[in-house]
Amino acid sequence: MTRTEPAPAATGAPRNPIDRFFSITQRGSTPSREIRGGLVTFVTMVYIVVLNPIIIGTAKDANGNFLGAGSQAPDLAAVAAVTALVAAFFTILMGVVGRYPFALATGLGLNAFVAFQVASKMSWPEAMGMVVIEGLVITVLVLTGFRTAVFVAIPRELKSAIAVGIGLFIALIGFVDAGFVRPGAGTPVQLGATGNLRGWPTLVFVLGVLLIAVLMVRKVKGAILIGIAACTVLAMIIEAIADLGPQVVNGKLVHPSAWALNVPSFDGKEFGWPDLHLVGNFSLGGGFDAVGVISGIVIIFSLVLSDFFDVMGTTIGLASEAGALDKDGNLPNIGPVLFVDGLAAVGGGAASASSATTYVESASGIGDGARTGLASITTGALFVLTIFLSPIAQIVPSEAAAPALVVVGVLLMGQIRYIDFGDLTIAVPAFLTMVLMPFTYSITNGVGAGFISYAVLKAATGKARQVHVLMWIVAVVFAVYFAIEPLKTLFGVD
Repeated sequence: MTRTEPAPAATGAPRNPIDRFFSITQRGSTPSREIRGGLVTFVTMVYIVVLNPIIIGTAKDANGNFLGAGSQAPDLAAVAAVTALVAAFFTILMGVVGRYPFALATGLGLNAFVAFQVASKMSWPEAMGMVVIEGLVITVLVLTGFRTAVFVAIPRELKSAIAVGIGLFIALIGFVDAGFVRPGAGTPVQLGATGNLRGWPTLVFVLGVLLIAVLMVRKVKGAILIGIAACTVLAMIIEAIADLGPQVVNGKLVHPSAWALNVPSFDGKEFGWPDLHLVGNFSLGGGFDAVGVISGIVIIFSLVLSDFFDVMGTTIGLASEAGALDKDGNLPNIGPVLFVDGLAAVGGGAASASSATTYVESASGIGDGARTGLASITTGALFVLTIFLSPIAQIVPSEAAAPALVVVGVLLMGQIRYIDFGDLTIAVPAFLTMVLMPFTYSITNGVGAGFISYAVLKAATGKARQVHVLMWIVAVVFAVYFAIEPLKTLFGVD
């Protein structure tokens, strides 16, 4: 039995108020399983506290200034602090309000867009103001019921395809984060840094995948957490003996066979009081003054569409993995989940951490048994500690955490059995949805291609009435989204 099947319903009445509030027993879980799952999710996504500062903290705005700093040197510590703060607050809020095991943090892809395409045209406070506006638009769409209605309008088989695509996507993230798959010389990707496998970190990753798989096959409770912990200990021993250090030094790839992100050692990691001066450092309307109304609207449209469907795809994938979808493929009580996610986009911009969103890495905790919001509260509480104890979070190397993503990708692939590949009006959209997520490194691109092709093929076979009106609307919006650059050129928009 795979984890994509609903957890067996537990018998007996809820044992205490916490059990009743989170429906722990009702969803076939236990408090210990939820806490363990929350810990697994934290370990697999805490890399964002290190990675987000590298992306948005080292990029200069239109005035030549770093985020929260001047033009001379970036303030990575301040960016890391607000990144952890936003993840902590909104993940706990998701646990309390949404009551599902979904964790939130700064969205990758969105933060790169903000850093290199938005801040390059305006100041950092103005760029973060655009993110706040994007979050407000998303929140309004939730409150009006539009976002939920679109979720319900998606055909069941496309929802399965989205879940499978998420599985492929997070597996690719795992392979890339571990350095197992890298940009090739003459090919888009290749095996390792030189077309073959080498280095102790790669060995840690391979052993991690095998260990977690063996433990899960043997039905060992906490298999994913045990695997991550064991690989982290192994990595620390290897680092203590071999002194590999990081791959990248001063922004340059120096040691391809060393650790990709975190070095599993206490050396050079200092504790201190967090610097939160970036909170509230945004300009709500300044971006329009900097680039003009039309260009400002285009920026917000791009942010909204990416955030809107990234979250929708992620939510479908996570809910499928948790066995939380009903017979029609819908998530009960999805409104509060989407509402918290919208607020997270607002909060991410207001704290200068970039737009926060539901994290696909939550699937690792779900794969380890998490089913309720108690897991999210656990993850959020650990992010609270990270604000003050970030050096501890920087001990787990990506090579030790990435195996969890690969194994969870296997579990999500089980949803492919619900797709009828004998019907090309379903098979083609499902295929495009699944493959374009990993191939373009974007959930939004996969969802968009699937929606457009589904509407076109149904219309071409005389079955246009089978397509929900909202699917038609969204398909048109996606067509505009994919054609945004030619349209900007056509209308003379920078």
